[in-house]
Amino acid sequence: MFNLKRLAMGFTALLLTVAVASCDKDKDDGKENDGPSDTLAPAVLSTYPSAGAIGVALNTSIIARFSEAMNVATITGATFTVTGPGATPVTGVVSYDALNHVADFLPSSALAASTQFTATVSTGAEDLAGNALASPYSWAFTTGTMADTTAPTVTSVGPAHLSTGVPINQAVTATFSEQMDSTTFTTTSFTLMDGATPIPGSVSCPGTTATFTPAGNLPPSATITARVTIAVTDLASNPLAADFIWTFDTGASVANGPAAVVLGTAGNFVILAKTTVTTTGATAVDGNIGLSPGTSFTGFAETLDASGEFSTSAYVSGQLFKSTYAPPTPTTMTTAVLDMETAYDDAAGRVLPDFLNLGGGNLQGLDLAPGLYNWGTGVDIPSAVTLSGGANDVWIFQIAQDLTVGNGAIVTLSGGAQASNIFWVVAGQASFGTTSDFKGVVLCKTQIVLLNGAVLLGRALAQTQVTLDATAITGP
Repeated sequence: MFNLKRLAMGFTALLLTVAVASCDKDKDDGKENDGPSDTLAPAVLSTYPSAGAIGVALNTSIIARFSEAMNVATITGATFTVTGPGATPVTGVVSYDALNHVADFLPSSALAASTQFTATVSTGAEDLAGNALASPYSWAFTTGTMADTTAPTVTSVGPAHLSTGVPINQAVTATFSEQMDSTTFTTTSFTLMDGATPIPGSVSCPGTTATFTPAGNLPPSATITARVTIAVTDLASNPLAADFIWTFDTGASVANGPAAVVLGTAGNFVILAKTTVTTTGATAVDGNIGLSPGTSFTGFAETLDASGEFSTSAYVSGQLFKSTYAPPTPTTMTTAVLDMETAYDDAAGRVLPDFLNLGGGNLQGLDLAPGLYNWGTGVDIPSAVTLSGGANDVWIFQIAQDLTVGNGAIVTLSGGAQASNIFWVVAGQASFGTTSDFKGVVLCKTQIVLLNGAVLLGRALAQTQVTLDATAITGP
């Protein structure tokens, strides 16, 4: 069905972008307040469906999320295309969500079943400074046999329902069971109320998690009501079955450090990888393991459930999911991997660090306060480091190379610090030595390796593989 709502949103974004571009041109013509020119090419950060995804719903939209704001006039049916077998074009409508930097291709009719399609964003797509993609970006996915007619659900919220003492500088989030249509999220479809008084702010939803960012601090010592309405939909235009409402009470204090990284549905997994998850020895995983588009768990001796949707293992207290299991698992895994990539990009893209190249990358014996840390090198923890802060405080560690944790090394949390609020963002490999004791969520661009006897209180989320050797991982 032709989607007038998305077309209207795309037209609105066009007017907004043209107006902004006009203002920028006026400034340039006046030759005042000129800063450094933007010469950096934009990039496609993530897609839905992801590359290699299978079992994709026949009525889904195809989206591409960019690294920066794009010129909406260059996001068209000529620059964002989808083709089927024999390079046969798929007809559809292309729109652009300026707030979330997301391009949306809505097919004019249902996609063919059990068929591979290729989506491409060409170098005709440009950012607001006129920089084009460095090269065309293409990815392939394969449809399943059914349309998506299931209403999305809210799977978690932050702060949790009926929480108390919530920091007044906290954003509010709602995570959904599947990828959502970002254009349906506004300050009327996702609201915060202090009694009868609306709380002003902005709303974004680049994936499965919508975030309401208040314009200022939340009212102190107040009961806040959050609501997500049936106006929000998934990528197949299925709305929520009913408004989702929850409440929480604020305290009077603020949380220290940057805003927490939103994991979305990736947070449903203790281990998540794209290629392989391998174990040797008596590993113990307390939580779920996910794998996509990879197809093989190694060493877990898993047993497929009668539903065909997941497997179990004596080494895992939760369940194991991979892209070849029965629906809806393929779609669930595609979404979780997309959320993992989105979380990594968010955390790695934070700017204005509180600490730059601290200790030259050697954290031995340091006591680290909440904050944003950045290293242009690797980071080593030979034997000990302490993180001191409160239960709501946040740490983000941006590491440009490898994270190396020594044999027997211990990360100690002090003052109520929580592993769920600690994010290690590693562009290289993350390696944990024998009998090391580590805390935090590891978002790794490559692989995560835990050697014999290593213990992790947190999550291992890798964009390649996770390798375990008689290790213990517990969700935070």
